[in-house]
Amino acid sequence: MTLWDLTQGASAKVSRFKADIENGYRTRLSELGFHPGEQIACVLSPRMGAPKLYRVNNTVYSLDDSIASLIEVA
Repeated sequence: MTLWDLTQGASAKVSRFKADIENGYRTRLSELGFHPGEQIACVLSPRMGAPKLYRVNNTVYSLDDSIASLIEVA
């Protein structure tokens, strides 16, 4: 399951990044707190494919499907 699959109010731990993620994205996401073992919650899941809001620690970030689908969660 990927981060994009989380529904509003659900949470999961990051398990890994997909192999085809660019190094720049991997580095930046890790700097923001999206790293293996980190608990992530989906705060808002708007309709029509709009970017979702995710809480990492005490910060909320917006990610679209092209990025969130590269982060695997369990």
